[in-house]
Amino acid sequence: MLDMILAQSRNTALIMGLIALIGLLLQKKSATDVISGTMKTVIGFMVFNIGSNAMSAVVQTFTDLFNTAFGIEGVTTQVEVATGLALNEYGTEVAMVMLLGFVINLIVAKFTRFKAIFLTGQHFLYFACVIALIFIANDLPMVVTVVVGGILLGFCGAALPSFCQPFMNKITGADNLAMGHFNCIGYALSGYIGKFLGKFNKGGEAKDASSVNMPKFFELFRDFIFSVALFMVVLFYVAVIACVANGQMDFVLEKAGNDIWFIYPFLQGLQFAAGMSVLIYGVRQFIAEITAAFVAISEKYIPNSKPAVDCPAIFPFAPTAVLIGFVGAFLGGLAAMALMVAFNSSVIMIPAAGICFFSGGTAGIFGNAYGGWKGALVGSFVVGLALTGLPLILYPAFAQLNIVGASFPNVDYNIIGAILHWILGIFG
Repeated sequence: MLDMILAQSRNTALIMGLIALIGLLLQKKSATDVISGTMKTVIGFMVFNIGSNAMSAVVQTFTDLFNTAFGIEGVTTQVEVATGLALNEYGTEVAMVMLLGFVINLIVAKFTRFKAIFLTGQHFLYFACVIALIFIANDLPMVVTVVVGGILLGFCGAALPSFCQPFMNKITGADNLAMGHFNCIGYALSGYIGKFLGKFNKGGEAKDASSVNMPKFFELFRDFIFSVALFMVVLFYVAVIACVANGQMDFVLEKAGNDIWFIYPFLQGLQFAAGMSVLIYGVRQFIAEITAAFVAISEKYIPNSKPAVDCPAIFPFAPTAVLIGFVGAFLGGLAAMALMVAFNSSVIMIPAAGICFFSGGTAGIFGNAYGGWKGALVGSFVVGLALTGLPLILYPAFAQLNIVGASFPNVDYNIIGAILHWILGIFG
């Protein structure tokens, strides 16, 4: 029965609006607030779709150019694009997994020792995509996908931040915040790498990242949209120049259309960044009302819970470590990409500037906590390897579902996802 109901409810924007409506009613908001919040959620998801479609079109163009130039399949590790593709195909399953995941998160925090309330709604959405896609790829019924997937998502939201908690306490000097970013396993690994390297410091005191003078140029990457635009412009120029060098000028001219071919890569990179801006605005709008409902519920019924916040919340504690972490993760991503080329992988994962900055920068802070700048650099480098290399494990399963050209990079997605895929494969 549930399968039939969900199968006929394919307008994900309306489903998101219904989730927001329930949340607002649970908060006993006024009629005006309920109507306004519900409408904002639906509109926010529609805006998200506009940005997603714009980015997907650019990614498809880049993939065509890259594949023609190098004869291999290039895949960007851009979670927003992969999420947009997933929602276009399987929006109902993803939305229901996310909703149940929020509820299970509250239940787990209420009755177990895992007290984190995961407040970073967009990352709940991304992980819901990964989990739902794995169940669907293994031909599980929709009811199983939603129920089991939601339970797993909710448990991970409460439990995974515990890996990071010792380092969060060290970084912030208190025990009142948890890490709400599904890269917790990677951040904890970076922290332990820093702790290990810290043992080799003379006098036992690591040289903090703040003592390192980073070039001013790297401060430009604090602006997320700028870093995405710059990176995509560079990637497009690499693909276009390689096409021209390989005698594929006609293909480049065909793609460029009315644009001048050597300006076309620049415009495409900016178009991608513009789509990203729209998408992020949409995500923030439709997630805000949903997250607020669960915050209100947790504050009222789970007073000993701990808010799990997004990674930029700790950036002010070690801003130089963020930049070192970005450099380290980007180098690690390039190293992983080089290994794929060296081992003749048919699919090449391409590190995304955004994920290297946010996840790499956070890994840098964790590595810096006990290991100073060396811990920040080495820890983020290892995390960068994982961010670019691990998506290879699940990409074939996602590609079968037409989720191609982009994949989900974060460490938690891929480690938990790979274990889940393996288990379902055995029973399947």
